[in-house]
Amino acid sequence: MLKEATRKVVALRGQPRSRIVVDQAREVLRQQSDAIADLADRLDDSFAQATEILYQTTGHVVVTGVGKSGHVGRKLAATLASTGTPSFFVHAAEAYHGDLGMITERDVVILISCSGETEEVVRLLPHLERLNVPMIGLVGRVESTLTRGVDVALDVSVDRESCPNNLAPTSSTMATMAMGDALACSLISRRGFGASDFAKFHPGGSLGHQLTTRVIDAMRSTDLPVVSPKATVGESLVVMTQGRLGLVLVMAGRRLVGLITDGDLRRAMQRYNDGLLAMSVTEIMTENPVTIHEDMLLTHAHQRMQHMKLKVLVVVNAKGKVAGVVEVFDEK
Repeated sequence: MLKEATRKVVALRGQPRSRIVVDQAREVLRQQSDAIADLADRLDDSFAQATEILYQTTGHVVVTGVGKSGHVGRKLAATLASTGTPSFFVHAAEAYHGDLGMITERDVVILISCSGETEEVVRLLPHLERLNVPMIGLVGRVESTLTRGVDVALDVSVDRESCPNNLAPTSSTMATMAMGDALACSLISRRGFGASDFAKFHPGGSLGHQLTTRVIDAMRSTDLPVVSPKATVGESLVVMTQGRLGLVLVMAGRRLVGLITDGDLRRAMQRYNDGLLAMSVTEIMTENPVTIHEDMLLTHAHQRMQHMKLKVLVVVNAKGKVAGVVEVFDEK
């Protein structure tokens, strides 16, 4: 069956049907992108109020919903929990059959419903009101029972689903998830939740590697491509090729005076027509290149490279001497 399916996919390549499929997929992505962009235009003080309620809670943030909204709720609860806001998910139907006992007066409840009329969600309102817990709704229909029953309602409505039949929850779930992420990110900023805090909850995987690994443990410290300020561009090109790092350190003794990357070389080739290879490296190098201390976390190095659009950082030790080089693709 797999071989037959593969043959059919290959047969479609270059055919009109293949183009139609791709165009349809692009339209889905555009519709979902538009749905999220519309959320940004509709944000008001209710969002700030919801964020403050979540920030002030002394207990847990409890997220509830059913169906696709329930799946979105599980994701939201997981994101909040991993970014400094204790949170868990309770299925709305299970809450009505005993799991309400998991919710205390110290908690905040986020209720999710696309229609705002989901029976399992709406019938929780009077019980949560008796518990006197603040309630936040992520609601797909502003004029609804859920909107009227919660303390703060956030509008996550969409014009239509990206499903061709306008039935399957697609754009609506994407919009709801985006609003949840916006809440989580606002709380990250409100709490001052930094990379070191994040590391406590993410010790595993590539992300954990970045958050727990120091630059000194990931940098390249041997056989660094180095030339003196007296070297020519042609000589630096040879050293760069041999070093296979796409850069050359220009050093006067043990002092770093400049850096030449393959990008610097390309720009120099466009600027100078003749005699480039015979020129001094000092004429095309970047003076006082950006550096990072060897004891910094790897994630800080990557954040700095992303912010400054750099592919490489020179690593220095406590004495300010070159200790190595760290690159974007050093991540493990």
